[in-house]
Amino acid sequence: MATLINTLSGQNPPQTGEAAHRHPEKRERPDTPVLRKPDWIRVKAPMGAEYQKTRDIVRENRLVTVCEEAACPNIGECWQQRHATFMILGETCTRACSFCNVATGIPGPVDAEEPANVARAVATMGLAHVVITSVDRDDLADGGAQHFVETIEAIRVAAPATTIEILTPDFLRKTGAAERVIDAAPDVFNHNLETVPRLYPTIRPGARYYHSLRLLERVKERNDQLFTKSGLMVGLGETRAEIMQVMDDMRTAGIDFITIGQYLQPTRKHAAIDRYWTPEEFKGLEAAAQAKGFLMVSASPLTRSSHHAGDDFLKLRAARAGVEAAQ
Repeated sequence: MATLINTLSGQNPPQTGEAAHRHPEKRERPDTPVLRKPDWIRVKAPMGAEYQKTRDIVRENRLVTVCEEAACPNIGECWQQRHATFMILGETCTRACSFCNVATGIPGPVDAEEPANVARAVATMGLAHVVITSVDRDDLADGGAQHFVETIEAIRVAAPATTIEILTPDFLRKTGAAERVIDAAPDVFNHNLETVPRLYPTIRPGARYYHSLRLLERVKERNDQLFTKSGLMVGLGETRAEIMQVMDDMRTAGIDFITIGQYLQPTRKHAAIDRYWTPEEFKGLEAAAQAKGFLMVSASPLTRSSHHAGDDFLKLRAARAGVEAAQ
């Protein structure tokens, strides 16, 4: 499993200069206020021999991880366990979501060797479960769908015992692209809704809530044996009632697994944190999601899409087996 995140162990996000370099579209935005992190958000700084080995494998294979690019708070824990989430199709995104730390701009050409490099890293690390994600590539005719397919196929050759989870972009206006990826039959198809529909114009302006929901529904229609998964961030100004409605929408679309985590502001140029949800509130969200019938729920301040993905996949498969046995 691979999880991509930079650990912000300090009190405040990086300053304006760094934000301007990675996010030129945010350069002229006024600085947003920064809330001090509560104790339950604190994480240890990355360290340890296994962390360094994971880092070396990533560098040797010229790979990008979402752990680093998206400033994930769990990178120290995951990399120490030799778990990593690989980000394909480059490190520059064509979208400019106000919550995301991945660099925005004009991407470079697709690296034809990347699928093989990812597969080699998966085999070298001995991963039982791997997560593959990508930037948005609106510049490509298929949004990068074929590259996902080639990466899945390469992993199946190099590490046939490894289960594969993909976290895809929305393939908006890319006819037939999603179907191509679905037909490659990853074990888990993940696409994050990220937030409630009311906040899409400011938080995820390049996306469309109902298109993303429909994408996940199409996965089930095309292959009902694939597990589907989606995630939400809280702390952007959403209400609990809005989250309950998103959960209902997800269940209507047949989504198996929901993840809910606290939004952490990457820089002062990104969307401000409205508030920190407490661990008790996350437990309430978890209970509500379980009551709505999800096979799996992960809800905590530090929950991220690919955090503990390998262990969660085994639980997900066992949960389905339990439901089928009871029928």
